[in-house]
Amino acid sequence: MRRAASVRCRRLHVAQQAEKFTRGTRRFLSTGLDTGLANEGTQVLAIGSRMLEQEFFEGRIAFGNQAITPGFELMQDGDFAMELLPRTTRAQPMDALSSQASIAGYKAVMVAADKYQRFFPMLMTAAGTVKAARVVILGVGVAGLQAIATAKRLGAVIEASDVRPSVKEQIESLGGKFIEVSYDTPEEKEAAVGVGGYARPMPQSWLDRQKTEVAKRVALADVVISTALIPGRAAPVLVTEDMVKSMKPGSVIVDIAAGKAADGVGGNCVLTEAGKTVVKHGVTLVGETNLAALVAADASALYARNVLDFLKLVLTKDGQFKVDLEDDIVAACLMTQDGAVKRK
Repeated sequence: MRRAASVRCRRLHVAQQAEKFTRGTRRFLSTGLDTGLANEGTQVLAIGSRMLEQEFFEGRIAFGNQAITPGFELMQDGDFAMELLPRTTRAQPMDALSSQASIAGYKAVMVAADKYQRFFPMLMTAAGTVKAARVVILGVGVAGLQAIATAKRLGAVIEASDVRPSVKEQIESLGGKFIEVSYDTPEEKEAAVGVGGYARPMPQSWLDRQKTEVAKRVALADVVISTALIPGRAAPVLVTEDMVKSMKPGSVIVDIAAGKAADGVGGNCVLTEAGKTVVKHGVTLVGETNLAALVAADASALYARNVLDFLKLVLTKDGQFKVDLEDDIVAACLMTQDGAVKRK
């Protein structure tokens, strides 16, 4: 009883803090992130057991040659983009991209296991031996690592590829095998280091070698889960149509990057269709664009905690809103202030 009462008290406290925040004109933007219980055109903050809905703009704030959608009402006190948090130790409790990506990586494997018409683990039965499923993970960020861990728990044999050689130890610690691709030039080595924990675009020469190595593994794979994304850029193409044709009938591709290709439809696989599950060349391609929403309760709970931890940086002890530009986290997330765009 004490535990239940404690949980209720914490939820009430979180809801009260959120209400103080939302009484004013402030809004949190989630320009590259879909929360678990969000409907189209609405952003939902799951605060404990309560829901607070705020008007959300049609379109998104993006980088590159895109700008704030015309007609978007700029808030006087400030708009914040949670996905722009710096990848620092201090920012981890409010890192919404990581919390949602972890859920997406887990769910991608579960969806793949459902679509794949065979066992994941190796089984020895009186009727014969069933081989373990071969799973290839493309992109080893938060989602990729969670996908490796989940697939391993299910008994699959796992290989993974990433542009950053530093993830090799992480892959092997989870029971996977790293797909090695050599770095032959100083330019390739420099790009492979990444920036702020994120991957950088690689030179075409390295990409060609990676494609050759990945193609060999994909042809033997039963399941491919692609998670590769580069902030501010279209999702890279890692699985070509020829690779899909080389896969065994009944194989499955779950493309977490669905809808983030240059055409807004594809993903890491050129045949992916955003929001659809299709069968092409005998291979099932899952283009679910919001996998975290399929684990809605935990997705909302984790996102609520991310937002609450961010609120602590912009709310004073007496509940007043304050933008401290000396704080590196607040400054990084601030998109607009006083009706002006601060970051494009």
